[in-house]
Amino acid sequence: MTHRILFVCLGNICRSPSAEAVVAAKAAARGIALELDSAGTGDWHIGDPPYGPMQDAARARGYDLSPLRARQVTRADFDRFDLIVAMDDRNFAHLARMAPDGAQARVTMFTDYVDDADHVPDPYHTRDFDGALDLVERAADGLLDTLG
Repeated sequence: MTHRILFVCLGNICRSPSAEAVVAAKAAARGIALELDSAGTGDWHIGDPPYGPMQDAARARGYDLSPLRARQVTRADFDRFDLIVAMDDRNFAHLARMAPDGAQARVTMFTDYVDDADHVPDPYHTRDFDGALDLVERAADGLLDTLG
């Protein structure tokens, strides 16, 4: 079975594309087949590549974010994906409000897969791109552990 997972942050230029790329790389290394995507709850970066400093930090760890482009989450995503993973409480609440009745997707927090964090801080504001990636990598491992 191929799991379909959508990662969601605010603008889809830092955290969620990083999560998509990190989970893709780690899943491939484990031989786990996934369908992955990322999106933002906001619409102001639609079509833009991930933020340059985020790309640089990810590239230094072997993750290529350059092919990714920002998009906004849609109601259709709740039927396209099995799991929608929010990066923070604000985005989780947004997703919970927009979820259609009977939606297929389960909405979780990315930090549900680690023991010591309650959200992934936004490096666009904190400027801590490496710290965000550290947490994304740990949460990716935790998520993949639940998938087999």
